Amino acid sequence: MQSLESGALEPTKADLKGLPFGRRVVRFLPVYGLVILTAFLIVLFSILLPNTFPTMLNLRAIVSDKAIIALLSLGAMIPMAAGRIDLTVGYGIVLWHILAISLQTIYGLPWPLTVAIVLMLGALSGFLNGLLVEVAKIDSFIATLGTGTVLYALALWHTGGRQMVGVLPEGFLSINGTFVGGLPITGLYVLAITITMWVILEYTPIGRYLYAIGANQRAAQLNGIPTRKYVIGAFLCSGTITALAGVILASKLRIGQASVGLEFLLPALVGAFLGSTTIKPGRVNVWGTIVGVAILAVGISGIQQFGGSFWVEPLFNGVTLLIAIGIAGYAQRRKGAEKRSKANV
Repeated sequence: MQSLESGALEPTKADLKGLPFGRRVVRFLPVYGLVILTAFLIVLFSILLPNTFPTMLNLRAIVSDKAIIALLSLGAMIPMAAGRIDLTVGYGIVLWHILAISLQTIYGLPWPLTVAIVLMLGALSGFLNGLLVEVAKIDSFIATLGTGTVLYALALWHTGGRQMVGVLPEGFLSINGTFVGGLPITGLYVLAITITMWVILEYTPIGRYLYAIGANQRAAQLNGIPTRKYVIGAFLCSGTITALAGVILASKLRIGQASVGLEFLLPALVGAFLGSTTIKPGRVNVWGTIVGVAILAVGISGIQQFGGSFWVEPLFNGVTLLIAIGIAGYAQRRKGAEKRSKANV
């Protein structure tokens, strides 16, 4: 049972052969259109807001605010590569950031042990999602929605509706509070995970197997790929990255509360879906996901500096997602029409 399908639509050399320059540019617009739009927004806001937008202070704010969303988007795109969806990226972070606080303030555990426990619990929840999807054969949307709701209920039960507060060690606070080269260290976390995932997905058999499963699981099985193992592994990695985002969020907020976390679900999924519309349109990919998060960050930051109201961010997220998916759908239909035209010749 697949919630998503994978099939890259970037033009090949054969597709571009014999086309005039103008037609080639049109063919590449769906591939790099989101990148161009991001650059255009940066230039536009820099011109319109020269005193506030193109500043180191604004860059720090963007990196600090969107690093967690970037991590959640990267985590969500791993199951997407295998044709699945993981909604626990939004629900799990609620429980993980609360535990990262309470294990230290209530139970007195040292912060390195606390971080290790939270990461292991995140991996365990991802493993459970994989079992529900691959062994119990529950659709990934339903399975992760159910698991996520349970995690959120556990967060509510654990807190009793109260905030988790207390004195936290400097070592734990430095997880988010350290600056490197004038920028928050969370940006380096995102960069390290991005490069690691890019290498694995693009240049190792693991990535090829995940994309093959996402494109056609039955065909992947017939070619000898152990699909169950890779899908479960994809959910396990997603759960671990979500737990890491929870630890960073706890270090940033310094308190734990069940009302914080769910607001990350939509932008995280939007970032991952946008990633499937650029660089390699039709297939979720690492750099596309980063571009997807970047355009959300740049657009929302610029609009808010113009005095946009509190509802601007969810509106921008939703509209951007619809436009991007519309562009990808158009590119897919156009390529399909061209293939049928060539076949009839």
